[in-house]
Amino acid sequence: MEKLEALLEWGGLRKDVVCLVLGGASLLVSIFGLAPGLPFDPAWAAIVLCGVPIVLEAVIGLVTAFDIKADVLVSMALIASVIIGEDFAAGEVAFIMQLGALLEDLTVAKARAGIEKLVQLTPQTARVLRGGAETLVPAQEVRVGDILRVLPGESIPVDGVIVSGMTSVDQAVMTGESLPVDKGPGDEVSSGTVNQFGSFDMRAAKVGEDSSIQRMVRLVQSADAGKAKIVGLADRWATWVVVVALLSAGITWAVTGLIIRAVTILVVFCPCALVLATPTAIMAAIGNATKHGFLVREGDALERLAKVSRVCFDKTGTLTLGRPEVAAVRSFSAGLDEAGLYRLAAAVEARSEHPLGKAVAAGWRAVNPGAELPGAEEFRMLPGRGVSALAEGRRVLAGNPELLGAEGAAPGPDMLEAAAGFLERGCTVIYIGAPGEAMGFIALSDTLRPGVAGTIRDVREAGAEPVLLTGDHKNAARTIADTLGITEYRAECLPEDKLAWIDASQKAGRQVCMIGDGINDAPALKLACTGIAMGGVGSDIAIDAADIALVNDEIGELPHLLRLSRRMMRTIKLNLSFSMGLNFVAIVLAMTGVLDPVVGALVHNAGSVLVIINSAFLLGWKRRAGANRA
Repeated sequence: MEKLEALLEWGGLRKDVVCLVLGGASLLVSIFGLAPGLPFDPAWAAIVLCGVPIVLEAVIGLVTAFDIKADVLVSMALIASVIIGEDFAAGEVAFIMQLGALLEDLTVAKARAGIEKLVQLTPQTARVLRGGAETLVPAQEVRVGDILRVLPGESIPVDGVIVSGMTSVDQAVMTGESLPVDKGPGDEVSSGTVNQFGSFDMRAAKVGEDSSIQRMVRLVQSADAGKAKIVGLADRWATWVVVVALLSAGITWAVTGLIIRAVTILVVFCPCALVLATPTAIMAAIGNATKHGFLVREGDALERLAKVSRVCFDKTGTLTLGRPEVAAVRSFSAGLDEAGLYRLAAAVEARSEHPLGKAVAAGWRAVNPGAELPGAEEFRMLPGRGVSALAEGRRVLAGNPELLGAEGAAPGPDMLEAAAGFLERGCTVIYIGAPGEAMGFIALSDTLRPGVAGTIRDVREAGAEPVLLTGDHKNAARTIADTLGITEYRAECLPEDKLAWIDASQKAGRQVCMIGDGINDAPALKLACTGIAMGGVGSDIAIDAADIALVNDEIGELPHLLRLSRRMMRTIKLNLSFSMGLNFVAIVLAMTGVLDPVVGALVHNAGSVLVIINSAFLLGWKRRAGANRA
């Protein structure tokens, strides 16, 4: 279906281009008299190909909804010009209006498939334990209270509580957290999240439409429906423009008795430059944004971006790289220094599939290039606790305090106090020990993107207040916010929490730009005045939900985009003021007989050319050094 729709859209676009090319050629033939033997004016080709669709659309809008848009005035000018025999003027007006419509169409985004992709994340089957045996059933048949078994690598089918087993769960779909979360009996799990390492049994608590993943689908749908589209200024002003044009033409005809002057007024009042003012500036600004790594997916996205006063950032994958790195190694063993503790931990974790374990091994190799790790034997992964293996003649444990405590190596007060300092900063701590001895710990933290502190500062200078909205823990959120100078932040946000905050802000008159990369950000990206997704690390669903995608993840270009959007709006306002001023001057000249329909069409279309030239300056626009605003 999507391919068919794309084919139809391309077919319609190609048809418009062909009509414009043929219509433009017919006008050239007409004005230069290149076909003197034809029984009719060649400009009729432009009237039929470019003008008839405009007239039909205007009639349909008036009859079905009494909708007065710019095409109503254009239709009146076309018909009046044809009646008095000014075929070239009619064809010229039709051509320029069709060109404006094509430019607008080129800025309109294609239908987005984000909701469909989100629906595909919904687990289709579940393992229900009945009579001591596993039964594979459709997920929609699970009932509250059923006991389910979830194996490693499977998506959790419904919301519920673990009743037995230990595991680690990837919750990125709901919270955006980059690391799996250890789970055990009594812990809650959500549908759509992924079981990583251990199998477990759970009791179903929320099923069907009440499950987390289905709530996410509804949030995205409601957010998309709630985002209003910007109405073109030419159409917004069309009603009073039509009234002024008709009154001016009627009065002129009544006073002078010359219908040609009345028709000239209708021709010069055609809002060609007015229609071109917005789409030409938008297309030029989109071209500029593309050179800076932004893919603008919605035609009016930059118009909306110019209105925002708050820029909300997700943390993991947006402000940070989304991968843990070793931040500190602390040894509490008298016979083992920190380098030795790091080497033992890396040897054990080298065989682990857990992201934290991989980070420890990779970190050691980066610090010791070319060095060989000790061999590890009898490796065991203990889901929800950690790992153990034999290395350098001893059994080494790496995991949480419960793992060490079970082997008589519970961390002492000094070690726990030292680790607490890192936990307060949002780090994750891996405790290292051996049976009967707690040896130390390794602290890991997410890594900020290079230059992100300067980006936050520049966003504030560009006129928007940065805000941090993250599903991560309070300590991690506070550390990142303090490091970057962000004064307002919200932690442990579920998708509905982000949605509620953005909705409240926008209802209070403070428009929001949301920047995120995860599936959990999709509802917020949809609802925000403007949504920007990280195109490199971002999920397909987040990108489909956004208005703009940052293709190369260079978040440092964001301040340029903010300033560009505001510069674009100033260009649009200048274009509109110029085009309306030119129209009123042309009306006076038409009333006095200085302009006839053909010359009038040329004059106001010259205004259209000037509007296009002014918009084109946006293509290469860049903030001047030392300027604080666009």
